[in-house]
Amino acid sequence: MLPAKRPAVFLSLAVLFTSLTACANTPVAKNLEESLAADPRLQNNPVVFGESQTNQPQAQQNDSTVQLPADFPKDIPLYSNAKLQEAKPASDSENKVSTRWLSSDPSNLIASFYRSQLQTNNWQISQQPTDDGVGVFEARRDNSLLKVSIQPQSVTNATLNQPQTATELLIEYVPNSSTTTAQPTASINPNNTRNDVPQAGDPQFIGPVQPANSASQPATTTNNQTTATPTRESQTFNDLNKAPQEWRQHIQDLAALGVLSIEPKTTKSNSAATTNQFEPGKIITRREYARWLIAANNAMYGSNPAKQIRLASESTQPAFTDVSSKDPDFPAIQGLAEAGLIPSPLSGDSVAVLFRPDAPLTREALLLWKLPLDTRQALPSANLDAVKQTWGFQDAARIDSKALRAVLADFQNGEQSNIRRVFGYTTLFQPKKPVTRAEAATVLWYFGTQGEGVSAADALKLKQS
Repeated sequence: MLPAKRPAVFLSLAVLFTSLTACANTPVAKNLEESLAADPRLQNNPVVFGESQTNQPQAQQNDSTVQLPADFPKDIPLYSNAKLQEAKPASDSENKVSTRWLSSDPSNLIASFYRSQLQTNNWQISQQPTDDGVGVFEARRDNSLLKVSIQPQSVTNATLNQPQTATELLIEYVPNSSTTTAQPTASINPNNTRNDVPQAGDPQFIGPVQPANSASQPATTTNNQTTATPTRESQTFNDLNKAPQEWRQHIQDLAALGVLSIEPKTTKSNSAATTNQFEPGKIITRREYARWLIAANNAMYGSNPAKQIRLASESTQPAFTDVSSKDPDFPAIQGLAEAGLIPSPLSGDSVAVLFRPDAPLTREALLLWKLPLDTRQALPSANLDAVKQTWGFQDAARIDSKALRAVLADFQNGEQSNIRRVFGYTTLFQPKKPVTRAEAATVLWYFGTQGEGVSAADALKLKQS
């Protein structure tokens, strides 16, 4: 039947061409001609089928006139598959330089790049994004302050009107010249206004209050904690004569590193800070020791990010029911829990649902939290007989079963044992006895094992050199 239809098809085409030829100058013919013409947009913007225009080289999509500032630091890593969209130099009102970039790569890939590059190039990371790569990196190197914000977004191709998933990078830094003449800022708030350095009473404040005559000295930032400049002169307590003679230098060294802190909120207990008193005999709370523990560890290993403890962000699900994300010490307490350094449901301890932040710190908790940071490995298995045979404590039966492992590991540390350094020779451990501020500071003066560790004095010499 197909051959019978061919004459009919040819006849129809002949009639159509005859009509077009006869009406070549009529409006109908012109409309038909325009409808069959090639799209002029395709002539100017050729597209390969199966590949959208957004996959073409980025230089063709953006304004190539945008350039980095001439003094943009070479040690700031730049993501290769990101195109510069905007660059704002520093101004009189704002000391930071801001650059905005766009990439077609996913946010987690970009976050992995910056995490690796910052650590490899010895940037001190004080904040980093969540596991999905969305968030902010904040880092410091020498006198440079760096912030990299990673945010996924959807852009629309203007030509094809098709949505495209992209990732926006906002790279901001404070030039070296600014950090030497003004108080540096460790972060920029969501409104892109400069945050002042945290002061006494702020949630992120770590370290004694600087005397009035040292207000012009810059601050240093470690792991999202802003501390006073680590100099002995600016952080000397006037009541150390109340502490035992053998502990005074330990306290002074930690104070010079900016480790010893006051209460995070403005309360009557903060009166010690305003008079520059340490109160060595005062009982330390669990929340305060959590702050000191992180601050001391990160100060000792300031040049080794792999040994530092990361602070938790407010968006993290709380590990303890009595420490909400709004608690001023949540970043430190949650950070210790996520690192597995304190018992919590995260470490498999379903009973430890309460942290009791304002309860006194006991001797056994002092050891249990600290020893993993000394040995940098799992604590050894221990039983009551092993502790009795090594330490000879008469009250070993009163030590919590979890703390027994830390007590036994501390014995293996020889002369650098925390118990020997703080309590001297004793046949009673008194595991439930509250710890004083002076005792806690003496424990935190040294991290590591015998023959391989670092003291606060060593960390100070490294900073001063």
